[in-house]
Amino acid sequence: MEGIRYYNRYTGREEREQVLGEKYLQWIYGTSTGRAALHVLIKRGVFSRLLGWLKNRSSSARSIPSFVEEYGINMEDSLKGMGEFKHFNDFFYRRLKPGARPLAGGEDTAVFPADARHMGWERADRIKSVFVKGQSFDLPALMGSEALAGRYAEGAVVLSRLCPTDYHRFHFPVSGVPGPWTRLGGPLASVSPYCLRRRLAWLWTNKRNLTLIRSELWGEVAMLEVGATGVGLIEETYVPDVPAARGGEKGYFAFGGSTVMCFFEPGRIRLAPDLLEKTAEGMELFARQGDMMGVSAE
Repeated sequence: MEGIRYYNRYTGREEREQVLGEKYLQWIYGTSTGRAALHVLIKRGVFSRLLGWLKNRSSSARSIPSFVEEYGINMEDSLKGMGEFKHFNDFFYRRLKPGARPLAGGEDTAVFPADARHMGWERADRIKSVFVKGQSFDLPALMGSEALAGRYAEGAVVLSRLCPTDYHRFHFPVSGVPGPWTRLGGPLASVSPYCLRRRLAWLWTNKRNLTLIRSELWGEVAMLEVGATGVGLIEETYVPDVPAARGGEKGYFAFGGSTVMCFFEPGRIRLAPDLLEKTAEGMELFARQGDMMGVSAE
């Protein structure tokens, strides 16, 4: 099974992702016995609940130093020091120091919602491939609404895939007034490219939260958080119907890989050129939360 490669905006090079549990993912999604385990344990949430319980135990904090060393995580950005975390999940959804993720541009610049590997399309209804050709993209199923899918079909969409080694809080891409979130039910399969290459539909069958953000400049932006294997919790920390600032915290994921998607109404945004270029090549673009996703088309 081929590895996962992405383009790093900051180094200007293609890089290979260091995948947590890579052999496990190859077994689960690449063998018949693995797929049987997926159905029994993972899709039904048994695995994620057990893993969540383990990662919330105080004894799990002992694994933090080796995890940081193995995956080269920059702890200088962390608000807490290495010895201050109560358990592994406390480290996993750690907050960063103020200014650790400066915002690009002004209010007419939309920023990435998370540290992630991103793909972007100018029209949601013209997505021809995500990680592999030949898989259709079911927008109504993803958004849980034919009406919403119709509103955003001709607008831009950005998919941001977080690895387990990333900073796991997610933020507002634009300033506006976010409404209450809607919970959409489903299982908790992985959203790694290893898995999406075989079944893209995990994106619209996994557990997910949908929020609409009202903005005078940006119209109504839809933001969708998608859970995955090991993510037993998508926690929203914002207050509905209260104005939120661009780059402000919206919530966090507990342990596991995850995805955030941002949908824009037609004619509202011009996505960053390098994002469009790499997506057209079938490659993800790595960029940090707060960096430029696109600019207003107004």
